Amino acid sequence: MIEFITANPLLAALFALVGLSLIFGAVLGFASERFKTEGDPITDQICDLLPQTQCGQCGYPGCRPYAEAIAEGERINRCPPGGEATIQALANLLDTEVLPLDEDVGEEKPKSVAVIREDECIGCTKCIQACPVDAILGSAKHMHTVIASECTGCDLCVEPCPVDCIDMVEIPVTLKNWHWQNPAKANDIIATDGGQA
Repeated sequence: MIEFITANPLLAALFALVGLSLIFGAVLGFASERFKTEGDPITDQICDLLPQTQCGQCGYPGCRPYAEAIAEGERINRCPPGGEATIQALANLLDTEVLPLDEDVGEEKPKSVAVIREDECIGCTKCIQACPVDAILGSAKHMHTVIASECTGCDLCVEPCPVDCIDMVEIPVTLKNWHWQNPAKANDIIATDGGQA
């Protein structure tokens, strides 16, 4: 067998390449486990509390960069979509004081979703380019529509629309989207009224 392989240079090259790939694969596999870097756990926890709208109203290009900035000392009150509930949750996590929402970044609004008036849409694609979560479906010179389940309500598609055919519609509270009040706020209510209902 060895004589056959050495007599045929093509097979010799093939076996050499397979052998080297196995060796390098084993070395890379070992290195990926041995030198694996863990993410900053506090940044991950902060990012989990943010609303993930990726709207940029906080001054950062998305929720992850804002979470990294908070972990490095940025103020926790720069997220209008998260509002007071997110500020309270971040203050509890980081053991800092609760600050009012920074007025420079916007105001807290009810959860909403973008709706395109399709008969007025000219298909310019400017809203598609502005959407940070790809929730708008359409192509050039054809009408567009919003995938409501994907829309985060960031409001970034409204301003670039040249024909003003996008409305932000408040999502009504139904049995499907209703949730319990934030426990931190409930505890504050109990503390202020002495547990009296």
